[in-house]
Amino acid sequence: MSFPLDETDIAILEALIEDGRKSFRQIAREIKISTPTVQIRYDRLFSMGIIKSISPILDMKKLGANADLSKSKMKPHEKTIKKLNSDLHVKIKCDYCDRKISEKPSILKVANIQRFFCCPSCRILFQDKYQRRIKALLNSQK
Repeated sequence: MSFPLDETDIAILEALIEDGRKSFRQIAREIKISTPTVQIRYDRLFSMGIIKSISPILDMKKLGANADLSKSKMKPHEKTIKKLNSDLHVKIKCDYCDRKISEKPSILKVANIQRFFCCPSCRILFQDKYQRRIKALLNSQK
């Protein structure tokens, strides 16, 4: 028996493809349906086997790995796990000036989002530039 996916199912899948960490509430707001509807549809898609897992996609360049993983016969997550080790260092850039952060970053945490900056002045400039959005995020959490 085939089961047709409707616009709501497709919208939920697209939201999860964009960011698999989105909550049901975030998805519901985006596609303008109720949170319980998203949860029921997600559970159905998962039980049907359409959604197999929510997995991270790692940027191997940022982790310092320099390998061609496409030629291996292992599954993508197995390839990644085999390449990771405890000596890796994540390469991050300042969210304001886009320079590489070489020392301990200055961090701004708003809602569940962390932003990294090369110095306190970049963090302050970022806060000044986006103060309306930051206030909106803080107000939406209340």
